[in-house]
Amino acid sequence: MSISRRNLLQVTASGALLAGCADGRPSGAAPAASEASAPSASEAAPASKAAPAPKATPSPSRTTPGTSAALPPLPPGLPDQIEHGPRDRPRLALTFHGQGEPAQAEALLAEAEKAGARVTVLAVGSWLDAYPRLARRILDGGHELGNHTQTHGDIGAMDAAGATAEIEGCAERLRRLTGSRGRWFRPSQARMATPLVVRLAQRAGYPHLLSYDVDPLDYTDPGAGQVRAAVAAQARAGSVVSLHFGHSGTVAALPGILDDLHRRGLRAVTTSELLT
Repeated sequence: MSISRRNLLQVTASGALLAGCADGRPSGAAPAASEASAPSASEAAPASKAAPAPKATPSPSRTTPGTSAALPPLPPGLPDQIEHGPRDRPRLALTFHGQGEPAQAEALLAEAEKAGARVTVLAVGSWLDAYPRLARRILDGGHELGNHTQTHGDIGAMDAAGATAEIEGCAERLRRLTGSRGRWFRPSQARMATPLVVRLAQRAGYPHLLSYDVDPLDYTDPGAGQVRAAVAAQARAGSVVSLHFGHSGTVAALPGILDDLHRRGLRAVTTSELLT
């Protein structure tokens, strides 16, 4: 993909701790048995003796999307906690907290792809345990995948050992399923992480934590119309929008959200694209 290399405006981070994902409840129950991860490689037919098989061309989108090696480098000077990207370019990031029913996640991803949008999914580790195939589904759709703790508990209230287990638990699942821990960590049940959580996340390999500047409170299920209106009222160039899998109102609101952004000349990109 082509990434703009223009100068990045300094992004700022607030130090105040604000509540986010306030319900803290898992949105979908795990199935009786975990789904098996399905490989997507196709089997090649035997080559004809009269015409040798053409030279194979590797497809990086099937083998390396979302891995650290495939991501563009971030510019210097970013804060520890990122709330938004540059305000001088017509794009923003739609980020989704990853848990809930897989069918709703699939519907959201398909809707985004139909509109040419790419999103960032911050997955809960226990959700990946229940639905491991969704990790590859997210990356194979051109989206970005990150860490939103293992169990979605109140990480700001945990001691160092508990918080480390939350961060490392999800990181290990991402690595096992995709080959990478992902670039982004977002604390659970908080918009901004405590200093302790920042230090522990950085120690785990996440130099920058991902916050947001737009919160339509879709996890409170206010209805699709209110979710769409809240995004339209708050989002602007450079915004990072916090949304959630597992809520039918969010699924219903997404087509209208994308239409609104298109009319305003704003494009939804991954967080790494937003910042680079």
